[in-house]
Amino acid sequence: MSVLPETMKAVVAHGPEDYRVEEVAVPKAGPGEVIIKVEACGICGSDLKAYHGSAMYWGGEDPWMKAPVIPGHEFYGIVAELGVGAAEKHGVQVGDRVTTDQINPCGKCKFCKTGKYWMCDVHNIYGFQKDIAEGAWAEYMKFSETATIYKITDGVTPEEAALVEPMACAVHTIQRATIEFEDVVVLAGAGTLGLCMLQLIKLKTPKKLIVLDGNENRLAVAKKLGADLVINPLKEDAIKIVKDLTDGYGCDVYIEATGHPSGVTQGLEMVRRLGRFIEFSVFGSEVTTDWSVIGDRKELDIRGSHLGPYTYPIAIDLFERGLLTAEGIVTHSYKVEDFAEAMDMAHNPGAIKVLLKP
Repeated sequence: MSVLPETMKAVVAHGPEDYRVEEVAVPKAGPGEVIIKVEACGICGSDLKAYHGSAMYWGGEDPWMKAPVIPGHEFYGIVAELGVGAAEKHGVQVGDRVTTDQINPCGKCKFCKTGKYWMCDVHNIYGFQKDIAEGAWAEYMKFSETATIYKITDGVTPEEAALVEPMACAVHTIQRATIEFEDVVVLAGAGTLGLCMLQLIKLKTPKKLIVLDGNENRLAVAKKLGADLVINPLKEDAIKIVKDLTDGYGCDVYIEATGHPSGVTQGLEMVRRLGRFIEFSVFGSEVTTDWSVIGDRKELDIRGSHLGPYTYPIAIDLFERGLLTAEGIVTHSYKVEDFAEAMDMAHNPGAIKVLLKP
C-alpha cells in the first residue's frame, strides 16, 4: 500500500499564459512504473516559448502541448514508489536519486526498435502530454515502464543534478559538432544550454572558443567558464571580428543556441566554406534565410541536435569527476506555489537557470 499523500501541489498548463498552481492527485505506480518525489525541475527556454503560446506547441490540429498538463522536463528526484516489477526492471530502490530521458518513448515504432528512441514517432515528451507524459513542476512525478532510469551518483551536487538534463542535451550537441583540435568554434547563446555546451567544448580543446550573447552578465559567466573570447553582437560587429581572427575565412564550427532567428542568419554568414553549422535551438517564430548559402555558396554541413540520447550517463560522470560545474548557471530557486515569481525571474536578464524546488 502506498504511503504517498493523495494530493500534491502542481503547476497545470491549461493554455497559453493560463498556467495555474493547483492541488491535484498524486500519480500512482502501475506495473514497471516509478514515482519520484521531485527534488528540482528547471524552467527551460522552451517552457517560456510554450507559456507564451508559440505555434510549435499550441498550433495546428494536433498540438504538441496537450493540456491540461503539468509542465517541466529538466528534473531529478528521489524514488518514492515502485510499481510491480519496477525495481527489477530499472535496477532502482526507494530512496535512490534518479532521473530519466526527457522523452517517454513508445518502444514500438521504427525509431525505438532501431535504438533511435529520441526520435520516437509518437514523441511523448515529459511536461507536454496530459496523462501520458506529465512533467515535474509538481511534488511528485511518474516515470513510465518504457523509461531508461539513471542513478545520480553521490558526488553530484543538487545544483548539478538539476542540470543533468540540459547537460545531456549539450553533450549530444557537441558530439554532433565533431570538434577538432584546430577548429575555431563560435557558440551563439550563453543561456543554460550554451553555458553547458561551453564547458564541453573546452574539454575538446579547440584552437579557439568564441561565445556570443547580447547579455553582459551571461558573457561574464562564459568568460569565467573558459571562453577565449566573448562578443556582444548588439554592441560589436561579431561577424567582422570572427573573420578578422580567421584570415577572412570565418569559423570552422558555428553552434546556434540563441533561439532567435538572427542567430541563424548571423551564423550562416560567419561560418567558413565547408564549415559545420549545428542547430540546437527551439524557435518561437519562423526563421527565413537564403538557402543558397548552404549549397551553392558554401557547401555547409547543417546538423540538427535533439534531446540527449545515451548521454545522461556521460553528463553524470563528468559532473562526478569535477569536469563540469553548475556554478554561475543555477541562479534562482522557488517553491512550486511561487511559480508566478519564478516565471517572472526566468524572464529577468539577471537570471540564467531558475529552478522549481517542491
